Amino acid sequence: DVQLVESGGGSVQAGGSLRLSCTVSRGTISRYCMGWFRQAPGKERGGVAAISPAGTTIYTDSVRARFTISQDNARNMLYLQMNSLQPEDTAMYYCAAAGGYCSGGLLARQFPFWGQGTQVTVS
Repeated sequence: DVQLVESGGGSVQAGGSLRLSCTVSRGTISRYCMGWFRQAPGKERGGVAAISPAGTTIYTDSVRARFTISQDNARNMLYLQMNSLQPEDTAMYYCAAAGGYCSGGLLARQFPFWGQGTQVTVS
């Protein structure tokens, strides 16, 4: 099975930026729908952004103008550039992978493969 490891989380002040990375192994990133999800304490895990094998991107409305998902097929890496971070962006962020072309959108249950998460704290 594909394995995912997130990195790049941390603490930042409101208005700041972070770039999350997801290292993909035991699989070729270009064959998967790749996504970023987040979960704040006491809340359900929700979709942030996804990118299909064809490069089509999907964003949840609250991050559309601030976050950018991208991938480097040569390096088998997924990224999430997060700008203008706000306290409400504070959460554990997870990288996820699914077969297909992201037809399931940002539904967590459509993604069978998950990383362990990286914490993002905005104050």
